[in-house]
Amino acid sequence: MAEALAPATQGAAPLAPVAWRPLLCVVAGYAALLTLVSARYGYHRDELYFVAAGRRLAWGYVDQPPLTPALARVCTSVFGDHPAGLRAAATLAASATVLVVALVAREWGSGRGAQLLAGVLAALGAQVLAVGHMVSTATFDLLVWAALSLYVLRVLRTGDARWWLAAGAVTGIGVQNKYVVVLLVAVLLVSVGWVGPRAVLRSGWFLGGCAVALALAAPTLGWQAAHGWPQWTVARGISEDDGAENRALLVPQQLIYLSPLFVPVWVAGWLRLWRAADLRWARSFAVAYPLLCAVVLILGGKGYYPVPLLVVLLAAGCEPTLRWVRAGRARRALLLGAVAVSAALNAVITLPVLPPSALAVPLALNKEQGEQLGWPELADAVQGGWERIPARERRRAVLFTGNYGEAGALEHYSPARGLPAPYSGHMSYADWGPPPDTANGPVLLVRLADASGIERHFTGCRTVAHVDNGHGVDNGHGVDNEEQGAAVVLCQRPARPWSQLWPSLRHAY
Repeated sequence: MAEALAPATQGAAPLAPVAWRPLLCVVAGYAALLTLVSARYGYHRDELYFVAAGRRLAWGYVDQPPLTPALARVCTSVFGDHPAGLRAAATLAASATVLVVALVAREWGSGRGAQLLAGVLAALGAQVLAVGHMVSTATFDLLVWAALSLYVLRVLRTGDARWWLAAGAVTGIGVQNKYVVVLLVAVLLVSVGWVGPRAVLRSGWFLGGCAVALALAAPTLGWQAAHGWPQWTVARGISEDDGAENRALLVPQQLIYLSPLFVPVWVAGWLRLWRAADLRWARSFAVAYPLLCAVVLILGGKGYYPVPLLVVLLAAGCEPTLRWVRAGRARRALLLGAVAVSAALNAVITLPVLPPSALAVPLALNKEQGEQLGWPELADAVQGGWERIPARERRRAVLFTGNYGEAGALEHYSPARGLPAPYSGHMSYADWGPPPDTANGPVLLVRLADASGIERHFTGCRTVAHVDNGHGVDNGHGVDNEEQGAAVVLCQRPARPWSQLWPSLRHAY
């Protein structure tokens, strides 16, 4: 194995001490805020799916690797099967991300003040607040990208190639959570190869890091290979269905996913990395961000994919921002005002701080707020439909849903309502099996209001109820989420035996 390389910044001033005390105060306050609001609404549809997947642990699923479902199982086992218990993992991951971003700022040569500013701005960014509030693959992906950036920066700044082993470990764990981390690895390698320092890629430690990453990622990659790479089918479907919209929104979303008022900071960070002679060793990060945006644009990926790298640029911009602010009292007031306004707006948009009746405006910017409401009401509507089935026929009856959110909700809320376990052909629910062919009695179908085409697979269908999330009845303000108005349809029987029908019911997006 090759020796560690000569430091990339030999002769440079040592890094400033870490601002541990104020940073830990920020992290503690941030964790307290997320914990305080964690149970205010309810589960998100994806969280219900993660909990269901966690009950069926595997090395992979149709639409995701295994880490998030595994963490969902651990948290619900340790902290309780309720939103606050599940979201302990998100709170811890988001809090750790804030701390890592501050350490990234230190790698750029930032002092204690800029480290603290980087942590505060990261904590208050809309995307960080949103994924910190609830469990998603993006929650842990954000931490993975920040940590990977930190270790790559350590390699570039010090020339100590042994940090590639840590970078490889983070990459391998990241692949177990969300495959999109491969995009970060690819653009960073291309960028380092383009603008240097290229010597770090010729070390035996780099090959060792690659080996560590592959070893840790191997189980889920093996699962995908054995099952025909279903993740790529899902990704292709997302690109085909939403690619045009994703491409049109990519640039605007980069401006708002942290805060429009934070844009000058991350622009300053990009300019600093591109221009500063003392940071020439880090210029690859200035190249990596636009390169990543170009790749996401071509692939039609989600606009939030580049955001973790944008947070890294934000950290780079904190030192020049503080230098600018120190020039006058008015500038300090401007920075404080921008932080305060962004904190208030981002909290309203991403956190459950408003009553459900006041969500109309936040939902226009963040539909995920509404997806945390209405699941018990959906189960109530299904219970009413199930009771229409004669008792003597229920042992042969099936509860079938059109999507994984409905299935996850009913799996969670059905036992208290005397309902059977649901089935669905959506995502990994399809892999978890069809009903037995002996279940040839009535089918209670739950589907979105505009998804009536699924009824062709059953006979004698009639709508017996519609889902109302309850708020329209209680206060005259319905919450316009995906399941509002969904139909509960009672059918006489499946058109064919379930084993024959199942391939037609499977869908991955």
